[in-house]
Formats: sequence, structure tokens, C-alpha cells
Amino acid sequence: MAGRIRDEDITLVRERTSIAEVISDTVTLKSAGGGNLKGLCPFHDEKSPSFNVSPARNVWYCFGCGAGGDAIKFLMDAEHLSFVEAVERLADRAGVQLRYVEDDRATPRSRPQQGQKQRLVAAHAAAVEFYTAQLTTAGARTAREFLAERGFDRAAAERYGCGFAPEGWDPLTRHLRQRGFSHDELVTAGLSRPARSGSLIDRFRRRLLWPIRDLTGDVIGFGARRLFEDDDGPKYLNTPETPIYKKSHVLYGVDQAKREIAKQGRVVVVEGYTDVMACHLAGIPTAVATCGTAFGADHIGVLRRLLLDTDAVAGEIIFTFDGDAAGQKAALRAFDDDQRFVGRTFIAVSPDNMDPCELRLAKGDLAVRDLVARREPLVDFALRHVIRRYDLDTVDGRVEAMRRAAPLVAKLKDREKRPEYVRKLAGDLGMEIEPVQRAVLAAASGRPDEGPMRPARSEPTVDSPQSMVEREALKLALQEPVLAGPMFDAVEASDYRHPVHVAVRAAVAAAGGAATATGGAVWIESVRDACEDLAAQALVGELAVEPLRIDGEPDPRYVAVTMARLQGGSVTARIRDLKSRIQRMNPVSNKDEYFATFGELLSLEQHARALREQAAGGL
Repeated sequence: MAGRIRDEDITLVRERTSIAEVISDTVTLKSAGGGNLKGLCPFHDEKSPSFNVSPARNVWYCFGCGAGGDAIKFLMDAEHLSFVEAVERLADRAGVQLRYVEDDRATPRSRPQQGQKQRLVAAHAAAVEFYTAQLTTAGARTAREFLAERGFDRAAAERYGCGFAPEGWDPLTRHLRQRGFSHDELVTAGLSRPARSGSLIDRFRRRLLWPIRDLTGDVIGFGARRLFEDDDGPKYLNTPETPIYKKSHVLYGVDQAKREIAKQGRVVVVEGYTDVMACHLAGIPTAVATCGTAFGADHIGVLRRLLLDTDAVAGEIIFTFDGDAAGQKAALRAFDDDQRFVGRTFIAVSPDNMDPCELRLAKGDLAVRDLVARREPLVDFALRHVIRRYDLDTVDGRVEAMRRAAPLVAKLKDREKRPEYVRKLAGDLGMEIEPVQRAVLAAASGRPDEGPMRPARSEPTVDSPQSMVEREALKLALQEPVLAGPMFDAVEASDYRHPVHVAVRAAVAAAGGAATATGGAVWIESVRDACEDLAAQALVGELAVEPLRIDGEPDPRYVAVTMARLQGGSVTARIRDLKSRIQRMNPVSNKDEYFATFGELLSLEQHARALREQAAGGL
């Protein structure tokens, strides 16, 4: 029959336990007046703190979800411990020696067997001792060199508990079995795994190890780095999911960073174990990292409670990512999570695409601190990343960039910032405010008429005025080459925008040009043969018989008007592009480019006026 802890010992544990200290390991608490404290409840999501702690009465209560109790109840709920396990944890913390009795007799007895969680934590503590001792052996030379090459000396390795998994299939397993841990406990802890032969072998072998700790400082898992070329495993191998290790909840370095996170109201999220070490050693003690998984909602919950991330106390969340494609993709994923925070989110990207560890090694501690100091709002980074994928010198490019960027502005949790970002986006795109504002409002309301984002198009529609005049010019070249040839050949292919029209114009040039043709079936066939795709070939046959858009016989004046209108559409589009480019320029920092572009714009506008006068003289 199971034993129980003596009632007077439980009372002593309660008396000697500071409930505020216990809860502060998980939740950042601020004064609520009257000697009480408050924070964000760890048992449900909330924007404003409703979790209250009364140190005088040693109790806690959440007005949001109705949970409450003493320090024992808090540990039971927060860490999923049994009553006995929670009392034993607090007794160890308070230095109370517990006594156990049988249910039917008041006879003192030995301490009962520990619960599963305590056994798994104890197994990891023993594993840390084993691995750290191995780091000093001859076989761990490569591991020590790895740390040294990244700027970490012996003191740094000891501070973070770095260790080495030695050669051999089961040295840790044998060590822990000798310490009294069972086969099932080692497998459940993720420290060992069954081999094909049925025997038990170590999960980690010939690797540099980092112990992963929870908020209370208990080791609950390991991260292992490959060191040798003949190791065909992944670069990083982490402890699998276990009863005590949930990677979606775990943040490496949070045990050392939590006090500073609460104090500074800031957290720096980096990508790896060495980045955390580098940041801490460089004077950024608020750095943490995820462990083998993407930053997600559960990580956000942990940080919000540490930051006391509320409307009244808005903290800073700073993401650092490599400047490569993978890092930028991770940054955009982080923007999707931005709305879960009340506080402000930022991103810090090294201009040299170096992570904090590389930056510290190359340029020193100050460079790491400068990296964080140069942070920019995450929304600014996300908008810039989206719009730079489009050609802003074209109308279609600007419109598609607006369509892609508008939902980001619409997502902003601070509605008061949206008008400013509408103006900023309009300026970055070189567009008027009104269409950008409409796009953001449509994205915010989720109007179905906006539809899915369409791929960018660089050509006019078939029935647009520009497309129709291009078609008429090509008909003149095919049907009346003697009349239209010189004027047709003088207009560049770049003045055509529809891709099939461009292909036919290229075929005319490849066939020798309209000015050299005498017309008839031979000329039509030579242009058709010069076409490089079937669509262009089909269009040649169609244009060769389609009537011209003029009553009576064409004359040189009609050809001149048609070609002027063709060029006019192209020149007008180039003028719009130049105006947009000038709007995006800074005339102070880009003075030479600004005036050169402005001069080109004036020349084009003069040319456009001449073409309009020429085109107005005809149809």
C-alpha cells in the first residue's frame, strides 16, 4: 500500500515556500497593489493579466479561468505532477526533510519511489554529469576544437553544460543502468533506444551535446551536433518527444534568460544553441532559441508570460535570422505569429548574412549588440521582402506588389498604424494613396470580389486599345508591305506589349523586314515560316486576311497615324514608369540618378506630345 507524507510535514512545506518565487519561475509578476501580484495566466490565453497572487496568504487565483490554489496546486497544474511529486519538489526547494507513513499506521517509512517525471529528470541530471566529464577526455578533442573555433572557451562550455557523447554503442546506457535506472525509464527519457538485436544502445554517439533545460532549470533533453564526416546522421539531432520534453514548448537558454527577459521587457529569438551562447556572452542576456522546430504558438505563450505581454506593458520581441532565403522565409513565418503578441515585434538581420555566433567571432561582442540595436519593425521587413519580388518600373508589377502587400498592412494589430503604413506602402510602390487604401480595406474585410492573387501580367488584354493598334500595325506589314514597310520597320519591337504580337514582329524582321517585301502569298508564307511558335504562326494567317480598320484604301497618312498610336501607347507606359520611379527616389541621396531620370522624363513627354499630334491628324 502506498505511503503518504505526514500532514505536519506538508504544513511545514507550505509555510516555508514562497509562492511568488515558485510562480515567478514560469510567470512574470508585477505589483497589483495591496501587496498582491499579477501576471498572465499560464492556463489560458489572455491579453490582460487576470492571474493574481497573494504572497501574504500564499495563494493564487485567476479571475479569467477560475483556477486557483496554493503553491502545491500550482506545480500540479503547471507541470502535471501528482500531489506527492509536487510536495517533494517544494520540499527539496525549501530544505524540508519529509517523513512518510502508511495509510493505516503512523509508522515512519522510507521515501516512496519517485514519480515518473522526477525519475526522468533525475536520469537527465545523471546524463549531464556523464557527458560533461566526457568532454575533457582525449576522444572529445574534436568537440573541444569545435567550441574553440566558435569563440567558446572552457568556462563557456561549463556555463552551458556542454558535453560529449563518446565512441561506443552503450557507454551512457551502462552508466545509467548502474545508477539504478531501468530499461523502460531510459527509453522513455529518450536517452537510449532499442537496437535491432533487442539490446539497449545510446541515442547520442560521437556528438557535441547541449543540455536543454526547462524554466525551472531541470534538464529535460539534449541537442546533439554532428562532428565527424563519417556520421551519416542529421547535422543536429534532438531528444525525441517524451513526457517531459515537448519541443513546441521548449526554448533553449530560457532558464538563464528569464530574469533578464522579465527585467528588460525584451526577448531576442535566435536560431541555434551557439547563437544563444554568443548573444549571452556578448551582453545580450535575453536570447533564446527553439530546439529543432519552428517558432510557434506554444513558444509565444511561454514568452508572453515572461514578458508580461499585455496592453499596459508591451514588450519587445526581436527575431534574428540569417539573410539567406531560408532565414527570410522564417522571418515571414514570424510575421504571421506577430499578431499573437501584444508587444512590438522586430527583426535584426546582419548585413553580412552572418548569424550571431559568426558575427561575434568575426567582429566581436560590440557587433552582436549593434545587430540587435539596429533592429527594424518586422512589418517593415515583411513589406520590403514582398514588394521587391516585383518589377516596380511596370504598372502590372506595382499593382501585383500592392495586392500582395496589402494583406500584411491589413493584418496589423494596431489599427492606428494602418493609415501610416498605407502611406508608406504607396510611397514605396510609387502609387497614389487611394488605390492602396482600397486594397488594404478589401484585405481587412476579406471581400470575396478581391479573389485570389493573380500572376503578374506584362501584356494588354486582347481587346484593349493598345492590343488593337498593335494588331492593325501588323496587318499593314503583312497586307501592305510596300506602303507601310519603311514606317513599320522604323518602330522598334519594344513598342509591342502583347507577347504573340512581339513574336510576329520578330518574324517580320527575321523574314527581311517589311520594307524589302513585295507582298502576296510568298511574303506571308516567309513571315509564317520565321515564327518560332505555333500561336504566332496561326496569328499570321489570321492577320493576313482580316480587314483593315479603315473604309477604302489605306494611304501613307493612315500608316503614319497607326504607327504614331502604336508608339504613343508604349511611350505613355514608359512615362508612367518613370514618374513612379522618381516618386520612389530620394533626391538628396540619389541626386545624380534623380536628375538623369527627370531629364529622361521631360524628353519622353515631349516625344509623346509629338506622337499625339501625329495621331490626331488621321482617323
